[in-house]
Amino acid sequence: MADILLHLANGFVDCLTPLNLAMLFIGIVLGLLIGVLPGLTLVMGVALALPFTYRLGVTPSIVLLTAIYVSGTYGGAFTAILFRIPGEPIDVPMLWDGYTMARKGKPAKALGWTLVAALGGGLLAAVIMVVLTHPLARFALRFSSPEYFAVLLFGLTSVVALGRGSLGNALISLAAGMLIATVGTDETYGAYRFTFGSRVLADGIEFLVVMVGVYGIGEVLARLEKGFTGRPIERVANARTELPTLREISAIKSMFLRSSLLGTVIGLIPGAGATIASFVSYGLEAQFGKRKKEMGTGVAEGIVAPQAAATASVGGALVPLLALGIPGSGATAVILGAFMLHGIQPGPQVLATSSAIVYAVFASLFLGLALMCLLGYFAIQPLVKILDFPEAAVSAYVMMLCFVGALSIRNNIVDLWLMIGFGVIGYLFEKFKFPVAPLVLGVILGPLAEGAFMNSMISFGNDWTIFFTRPIAGTIMVFTFAMLMLPFVQQWRARRVAAA
Repeated sequence: MADILLHLANGFVDCLTPLNLAMLFIGIVLGLLIGVLPGLTLVMGVALALPFTYRLGVTPSIVLLTAIYVSGTYGGAFTAILFRIPGEPIDVPMLWDGYTMARKGKPAKALGWTLVAALGGGLLAAVIMVVLTHPLARFALRFSSPEYFAVLLFGLTSVVALGRGSLGNALISLAAGMLIATVGTDETYGAYRFTFGSRVLADGIEFLVVMVGVYGIGEVLARLEKGFTGRPIERVANARTELPTLREISAIKSMFLRSSLLGTVIGLIPGAGATIASFVSYGLEAQFGKRKKEMGTGVAEGIVAPQAAATASVGGALVPLLALGIPGSGATAVILGAFMLHGIQPGPQVLATSSAIVYAVFASLFLGLALMCLLGYFAIQPLVKILDFPEAAVSAYVMMLCFVGALSIRNNIVDLWLMIGFGVIGYLFEKFKFPVAPLVLGVILGPLAEGAFMNSMISFGNDWTIFFTRPIAGTIMVFTFAMLMLPFVQQWRARRVAAA
């Protein structure tokens, strides 16, 4: 332990050199901007920064990319909570309670909760990353495609909690989202699906187009129907940063710890990441949390659980990358490329031969979290002030963000029309009491689950029992079916109580 602390102290000294500190600051700012702008994903942001590291040394390069990665998990909270536009898929679960809390006149409070959640979840994951890198990496090696599919299926069962009164409507919405996700070219066999001869549809429908459309455009259409008669949220008399009190944090400390640990573990799984961690964490709280019946009504648990898990997944994803050379997410795959560009192959040998670089990465995560939250703290007040503008003006700004975000994905005008179409769908879903969240859930997690399922079938000779005979996958599948049966058990118990 003393050796670890000594190496970490040297890592902090290394990070505080002018060049590394400048890269850390630039990375945090870029990550926040990437998170705010719909259409620019974490992976895209890290990848776009990669060419600028060619002439840098390996340490400032990795510090820059890691800073973008960690702050990108937090930046989207601003637009998600203030405008109901998730900058990233990871922000979707958070806006269900965050945006609702903002509409109740507490936007600064909602953003304060996200800041605390990001800081707490990230710091816990960073500590675990430093102390338990080797044993956690060995555990991650036990995950293969069956375990990955089981985790994704468990994430999809959070639709049970998203129905909000109608499980049938929620399942229809989820199926619609998964159907949308199948449009395009099958990644396994290369066959066209539901393209109807269109070259545009052959490339598939980007989930960000769907996400920005149903939430951003759909919300603007709903306001338009009411004639922009009010403000996006209740007027805030004193727009200021409003952090939760120690008593409020203490009231949810067990949930805070549970979500952070869950995010770290999911981050360890190669191929998983912040999005899965965010959805699964929210789903667990909506099913088993102390305030599960209040989830979606603007409670702190609905904000903290997905945000803490998402930020914690960054530390988890870096563990298999540094200890085994296995990227735990799309962003860490790009960071792996940066290592290799500088002639370094992450893995067991790098811990022995280049430990200074590894511990500089560890230290940059601690410093990056602190800097991210410092910038976020001062950014809350001016962003909340934006909401004092007339609702029509704010809606116009929302539309501009949506169009810029959709166009930036593939620079294709067709994506704009698709976004508008999904905006109409989102508006109609809300109007006819079909929840939008399961549709987005299906679009995001559906393709990942399909890919894991197909890989499992190919690897294990089409033996579907593999999902139940492997210990870890089987355990997760049991929890999955238990969660699906929970509403029926609750209804049965309610009928018995009523009959008695």
